[in-house]
Amino acid sequence: MNGSAIIGGASQAPQAKDGRRHRSDVSRERIVGAMLDLVVEGDISPSAEAVAARAGVGLRTVFRHFENMEGLYQQINALIAAEIAPIAARPFTSADWKARIGEIVDRRIAIFERIMPLKIAGDVHRHRSPFLAAQAAQTARDLREAIDAVIPAALREDGELAESLDLILSFESWRRLRKDQGLSRARARSVLARLIETLIAAL
Repeated sequence: MNGSAIIGGASQAPQAKDGRRHRSDVSRERIVGAMLDLVVEGDISPSAEAVAARAGVGLRTVFRHFENMEGLYQQINALIAAEIAPIAARPFTSADWKARIGEIVDRRIAIFERIMPLKIAGDVHRHRSPFLAAQAAQTARDLREAIDAVIPAALREDGELAESLDLILSFESWRRLRKDQGLSRARARSVLARLIETLIAAL
């Protein structure tokens, strides 16, 4: 075997490996996209067969990636977080804390509407996923901190006020209004606004 053959063989091996890795990454992206689409369409626990058909990949490929469900959950969560982060980070337009609560309402409605099917599906699988359980706990803390950052310090000491706002502005309340009570988005928002107005008026 001559030297050029050895050099050529050595240079092709990393390329072949990189090619396999690229194909694997593409397949994983297609699987994640397929899972997202199916969940958004109402299938909260899509089968491997359904994912394979939607992604256009072999069933064996899906099973290989499904072995690491935590990794898939993390990738799906990263995609969602990147989409909703600009909404959550949007600067307030009002200096008045009561008006800012109203802005929080609109932000959360926009976010909750986007993530509702994915959040419902996540809650179904949360009991067997450490990542989803930890993510749910962190989300609850983040939502509470957003309220605490808006209301005046004197009112933060009123535990009942903070807890009431936390409940009213939770995903669970929004899901109840939209799914269980069947309210339109506009009417559900009116219900939240009225609850908040009543709560603040009682101060």
